[in-house]
Amino acid sequence: MKRGIFGALGIIVFILVSFTPKVSRNLMDVQDPTIEDIVKSYKKAISEWPKPNIDYGVKWKEFTPITFDSAYFADQDKPNVILGKMLFFDPKLSKSNQISCSSCHDPEMGWSDRRRVALGNDHLLGNRNTMSLYNIAERQLFFWDGRAKSLEEQAAGPLGAHHEMAMDVKTLPAKIQAVKGYKELFRKAFGDEKVTYDRIVKVIADFQKTIKSQPSRFDRFLEGKYNALTDEEIYGMHIFRTKARCMNCHSGQYLTDESFHNIGLTYYKRKYEDLGLYMITKNPEDAGKFKTPQLRDLLLTQPWMHNGLFNDLEGVVNMYNSGMHQIDPSPEKKQQDPLYPMTDPLLKPLNLTKEETKALVSFLESLSGTKFKMRRPEFPVE
Repeated sequence: MKRGIFGALGIIVFILVSFTPKVSRNLMDVQDPTIEDIVKSYKKAISEWPKPNIDYGVKWKEFTPITFDSAYFADQDKPNVILGKMLFFDPKLSKSNQISCSSCHDPEMGWSDRRRVALGNDHLLGNRNTMSLYNIAERQLFFWDGRAKSLEEQAAGPLGAHHEMAMDVKTLPAKIQAVKGYKELFRKAFGDEKVTYDRIVKVIADFQKTIKSQPSRFDRFLEGKYNALTDEEIYGMHIFRTKARCMNCHSGQYLTDESFHNIGLTYYKRKYEDLGLYMITKNPEDAGKFKTPQLRDLLLTQPWMHNGLFNDLEGVVNMYNSGMHQIDPSPEKKQQDPLYPMTDPLLKPLNLTKEETKALVSFLESLSGTKFKMRRPEFPVE
């Protein structure tokens, strides 16, 4: 009798073992995972990766790779893009005939200028760092304070600014119309030779849409080429997604949430005060908020932050590691001065170790892959 019972139990156990679905071991199942465990957890489909640390209510997107722009060379041959490129690089669009769009957005410098803040007409300094044009067509709002709602509006901004190109935009069309070589370019782009301000900014915007990052080793890893990143870089990506909490603002294909945050660099009531988004909205809650930059090709676009304060990635990581809440006002001071900027609550001390910081910096460096630098065109004859 006993033999029959044990025999039956054995059959049941065999069935359970044989037909119970096997669950793959998740990183969460590993107590005190090693770096090797962590690296292994990312060498698989992205859908199976460890989930990032995301604060409640934050909208985020998973990483997705970018690919080579197969239409790039065809786009460069389009008449509107050819014209826009010519105007983008032509200093005749400025009052002094010395400054072009490319003066601040130089293809040799990551479509930026490598300066702390922009330098324009009469050597006047701006008060903000020049944003790179990489992947500009993917942005939803433009400039650090989001004041432009379209790429055409963004392209128009610097033309008339007194400390940038300082051009009288009302006289610009006639100035360009007087250049014989532009007549044929406008005819090919628009069907006639008429030069208007709207046409100028439109084709400049059309050209800017073609400025895109090239895939990096990070993209090859996302596509399943798991030897594209080193173990340290993969570990750094894990820190980026988890302990460092970077994914709260830098997620998706271009590693930006397209939103605005105050990270504590406003210099409130000091010489270099800049209240960012508030200057556009006049909403006290927006004081000190600036647009989250995309992180593609960031090694080519230094220095970083809206005021160009940092030119060292380890310094950037150390800044975020501190939590950045050292200058928050007391409740009493905030009540007395509603405009006093409050650092975004998403920022918290991270307690990263030296090893984690080093790995995170290594990962950030892997996001840069663009090597092609566009040549400047020959300008139309007078």
